Amino acid sequence: MTDTKDPRIASASAHWSHRFVTNGVPLADFQDVTGGLDHWDQWCAAWSERAARHEAMGDAAMADGHVRSAAEHLTTAGVCYHFAKFLFVHDKDQLRAAHLKAVACRSRALPYLDPPGERVSIPFETHTLFGNLRRPNGVERPPVVVMVMGLDSTKEEMHTNEQVFLDRGLATLAFDGPGQGEAEFELPIEPAYERPVSAVMDWLETRPDLNADRAAVWGVSLGGYYAPRAAAFEPRIKACVSLTGPFDFAEAFDRAPGLTRAAFVARSGASDDAGARAVAARMSLRDVADQITCPTYVVGGRLDRVIPPAHAEALADAVSGPVVLNMVEDGGHVANNRPYAYRPQVADWLADILTP
Repeated sequence: MTDTKDPRIASASAHWSHRFVTNGVPLADFQDVTGGLDHWDQWCAAWSERAARHEAMGDAAMADGHVRSAAEHLTTAGVCYHFAKFLFVHDKDQLRAAHLKAVACRSRALPYLDPPGERVSIPFETHTLFGNLRRPNGVERPPVVVMVMGLDSTKEEMHTNEQVFLDRGLATLAFDGPGQGEAEFELPIEPAYERPVSAVMDWLETRPDLNADRAAVWGVSLGGYYAPRAAAFEPRIKACVSLTGPFDFAEAFDRAPGLTRAAFVARSGASDDAGARAVAARMSLRDVADQITCPTYVVGGRLDRVIPPAHAEALADAVSGPVVLNMVEDGGHVANNRPYAYRPQVADWLADILTP
């Protein structure tokens, strides 16, 4: 009997479970949804249907006044809606519908989380960027971790990533920059990512309830390029974290999985691989990494199939300031299969640097 399952679904089932579960999707949901699909075209609808179950439970809990439960259900709904659309770039109508639901669910949850959060608007040149700000309990003017998304991540995926920092007295600001989440429909990927990060730093200085003088930048996957790129040019950044980011994305582009390449083509504003490759060619730290003087923490995954571990090693070798290289020997991309090997370590490291 011939196996007719789309190889993209087979690849998703084989490689994505750690990321989904680590970032808030119940394991049974991952198994049920991916196990019931035969073709990639079914992906967004199936995940949106599963997300809607969690959203309905959130609505019911909210109606009953159980706001803590409602926030938990809505957060799960938001991350499921996010994963419905995250690489589904070939059907923009389905993508946008799932995206709007992800934003709506997470935004509804924010005020009722512990600690609570707020949706914020950040001026960026002639545009507006949107973020989710959360402040730790019991800290009057906390330091801030500015959380930079990757190619296929958005602020709605950051709940579990935020928690380790909040638990250590650090505020978190997860935001969607150019080519990401709420900005992907208007702004293409920006290789010079110091531009949006500088706008975020300007905005932080307007908030008397945050200590903008003690701010770090944290970036995941392609955000692991964006964060050090920003740190090379933005002197207000006091520390930088790069999670399995590319040192030279042009070198990594052609070896990336097909869905990843397609997402980069779409979000870079290019019309084909050649145009996207030209954008990728502008995304290298080779000529700027030596300008990074703040403390830098680099995470690599020795088994990373998306960004080879040599990229993390190259960044650690190139920066001018103090550096920690945490190479997770049995870690995949973002080491989502071994979150305990880097998440608490990164959070402790940042707390040591940022806490007065």
